[in-house]
Amino acid sequence: MAPAIHVGPEPPLEYLVEAVKQGGGEITSLADAEAVVWAGSPEELPALPNGIKWVQLQSAGIEPWIERIRDTPEVQWTSAVGAYAMQVAELALALLLAGTRGIHRYARATTWAPEDERVLEGSKVAIIGAGGIGKELIRLLEPHDVEIVAVTRSGRDGTLPVDRLPEVWGDADHFVLCAPSTDDTTHLVGAEQLAQMQPHSWIVNIARGSLIDDDALVAALNDDAIGGAALDVTDPEPLPDGHPLWTCPNALITPHVANPPNTMARDLAKRVRENVRRYVGGEELLAPVSPEQGY
Repeated sequence: MAPAIHVGPEPPLEYLVEAVKQGGGEITSLADAEAVVWAGSPEELPALPNGIKWVQLQSAGIEPWIERIRDTPEVQWTSAVGAYAMQVAELALALLLAGTRGIHRYARATTWAPEDERVLEGSKVAIIGAGGIGKELIRLLEPHDVEIVAVTRSGRDGTLPVDRLPEVWGDADHFVLCAPSTDDTTHLVGAEQLAQMQPHSWIVNIARGSLIDDDALVAALNDDAIGGAALDVTDPEPLPDGHPLWTCPNALITPHVANPPNTMARDLAKRVRENVRRYVGGEELLAPVSPEQGY
């Protein structure tokens, strides 16, 4: 018998309804469900009935959900980690290339003034957080003849463990932040880390704004202590009009567009369909959330 799955909030998104059906589930009300696919906010989700065994979220980051998740240890929660990796990694690469090749400067120029720019080729790129996005970025970087050092929490698969991160700041040429937002990663990059970077270093953040101390970053940019910063996420977000980052000539800012809505819908449907199929078959679900680790 097909598992009863509720899709919310009301009215449910049709592409998620279809994904549930294609995965082998049956659409039902929340009261009668054993699983939930939720495309809304934590505030919109009512108290879960006792029979709920699994909740699928639409986002990769689960910071707004963490207390709710910790309060329901009997429920298996899954996020969308990895579902949007390709498009986010694509923007990360675009931002890194734009910074290293001086495109940020030329896009603002009003006169013909070529400079002797550096190139990405031959540099060392540190990827902080080598989950789905980080792994995809590593793949995209392969044709560019760069040396890659990847840092993960545990040092799995030949990566550096997080306790060796301090040695990376002064060693790499450029940095891409792909780590989740947790208590441990808040202001992962501050004045101390920025001071160790090289004068040509670019830092790209496509993870969460909280990973960087923006006050320290503005000071480093204004002092030309680093090459620049390319940010798709900021803290606060949206970045307020008049914030100093807007006027830093060596800052490149995009308004959290790494995961555009048209591809988000497509890839979320794929994730829901696959996880419903796994749930039906009693298999391990993709992207289970760890309440202890916070992602």
